[in-house]
Amino acid sequence: MTFSPSNPAPSLWASAPPPPASPRGPSWRSPCGPPSRPPPRHWHLLWHLQRPPAIAPPSTAPIPATVPPRANPPVAAVTSTKVIILSLGRREISLKNDGKLVGSWPVVIGAPETPTPTGTFKVQNKVLNPKYQSTSSGKINHTTGPSGPLGDRWMGFHSKGKNDFGIHGTPWPWWVDARAAVSHGCVRMKNEHVRVLFDQVEIGTPVVVKP
Repeated sequence: MTFSPSNPAPSLWASAPPPPASPRGPSWRSPCGPPSRPPPRHWHLLWHLQRPPAIAPPSTAPIPATVPPRANPPVAAVTSTKVIILSLGRREISLKNDGKLVGSWPVVIGAPETPTPTGTFKVQNKVLNPKYQSTSSGKINHTTGPSGPLGDRWMGFHSKGKNDFGIHGTPWPWWVDARAAVSHGCVRMKNEHVRVLFDQVEIGTPVVVKP
């Protein structure tokens, strides 16, 4: 059975005692004013049904720690089996991998007054579309690509003072066909040849320059 203050059961309204005076008891006040009749004697049942549910206290159980993912073990550095060999006498540069010849190409080497250094070096840097800067004047030639003074690939292998020595392309392939000794010490290759070499070596690849 349900009870409503606006439509109460007559038998209950007549015999209902006044609610106990308690400051914590339910309030029947509404925006329309106090009720015209006292509440039913089962008011405590209605309060039980209307009161908000109790809020559980926060849990004090420990929160499990988040385990970070295990890092992958470091990968050991792979030792390159490739080597660039430059023969100044033959005006030829070769690439070998594990002792086997990968390819050989003609080159231009340094002029007698500005010779290409001999010895064992390593590829120090690789640059796409390098810009040429004069070591004497400091001026920069901003032409890049196959038509630039250094072609579109550069592999530096040695530095001495202000001079950087590298293997690079050239816009003058006829000097390569002639295997000339006209450079300032760098090694010039045809653009189509130097691209092949560039793509097959890494920084740190040995460069052996023989007389």
